[in-house]
Amino acid sequence: MDTLKDNYIPARVTAVHKERYALVCEHGECFGRLKSGNYFDVASDEIPTTGDFVLVKYNVSGDSQILQTLPRRSRFVRSDFSGHAVGYVKTILEQVVAANFDFVFVLSSLNQDFNVNRIMRYLTQAYQSGAQPVVILTKADLSPDFEASVAEVQKVAPDVPVHAVSSHTGFGMEALNAYLHPEKTVVFLGMSGVGKSSLLNALMQQEVMAVKAIREEDSRGRHTTTYRRLFMLPSGAMVIDTPGMRELGLYDADEGISAGFGDVEDLLSQCRFSDCRHKTEPGCAILAALDDGSLAHERWELYLAQMQEKRFVDEKATYLTNKKARDKSISIWSKQMKKKNGGTKR
Repeated sequence: MDTLKDNYIPARVTAVHKERYALVCEHGECFGRLKSGNYFDVASDEIPTTGDFVLVKYNVSGDSQILQTLPRRSRFVRSDFSGHAVGYVKTILEQVVAANFDFVFVLSSLNQDFNVNRIMRYLTQAYQSGAQPVVILTKADLSPDFEASVAEVQKVAPDVPVHAVSSHTGFGMEALNAYLHPEKTVVFLGMSGVGKSSLLNALMQQEVMAVKAIREEDSRGRHTTTYRRLFMLPSGAMVIDTPGMRELGLYDADEGISAGFGDVEDLLSQCRFSDCRHKTEPGCAILAALDDGSLAHERWELYLAQMQEKRFVDEKATYLTNKKARDKSISIWSKQMKKKNGGTKR
């Protein structure tokens, strides 16, 4: 591909509307569509998502042509069960939610739906993404005892910054400026109703997203954001807002689990027996840590739950991964043979 042509330029994906992509480039905002030959054969490029940098053939009078997805420095993925319930899943796909960001803001509201286990699941995927996770506890103005919730998160994620904020009153908002420098990108993750849209409006200093009320009986929200979209803040930082995700399937989460549970994995390596089941075995470092309180029972249970889900996802995803690798090898071999034989004769 000749990237030196004047109308081949880099752009960034700001939103995805099915087969049409909203882009921003040196000419301003525009739309683009994928070049089929580059994306839909078996050895295709990565399908772009919000936040991706792409190479486009710019068209001043219509949709530009997206030729290539440029290398990603970070990405957030989750498991896609293709609409099936867990018990009926045969294969699991990888869904890339966002790409090329520096910080992951894991949002949880300080109401009845506050759930540390869910926060930890988001943190595992945030670690896996390659970016720095930050926990944002919203609606602090509605929680007189928000310090206890902050301490609860800090207990299970001691190395992660935790901030309690209120988009309504402005409480705690100044602390977020440390992450919102020019050319930095933040991705928002959290369930519906946690206040992502309210926080975005406060950071934008104008209403760019409608805000919907939550159900008072269970603090559950309705979707305000219906697709992933990138916004430029007045500070020069960028935010990728994502739809609320109640179910966050872990995908390819080995590094994320190791980063989030490094203390647990250190203990595992100290057990006397390499095949220790951590039940009644002598010399078990896990049992000793649970006994003396240096490892919280809740943290151990979280680790076991995430490892169990990882094994389930890995098993279901292996077949599809192997098939894609075989298809790609066949495609490369076929192209090499055509080149060796001087191309296909017509």
